[in-house]
Amino acid sequence: MRLNLKALALATGILWALALFMTGVANLIWPGYGEGFLKMIASVHPDYHAVRSIGDLIVGTLYAFIDGAIGGLLLGWLYNLFIGKKRFSE
Repeated sequence: MRLNLKALALATGILWALALFMTGVANLIWPGYGEGFLKMIASVHPDYHAVRSIGDLIVGTLYAFIDGAIGGLLLGWLYNLFIGKKRFSE
């Protein structure tokens, strides 16, 4: 069974964006929560700075959606590539 690449890309993009968004919201409510995670994400994205602002959180969420979608697309593409090959035991 082959994977639907568009559906997988959207699902992983939404999940990753939701994870970053929820961590960012929790950080706004409880300062220090998820700070290491948010700083790690900020080190990868040029316009996201993890400075505890709503605007920065939106930018980070958009970056996370794009990252998640690309990751899901690549994972699905690789899966479909290998599922089409014959098994090693055959």
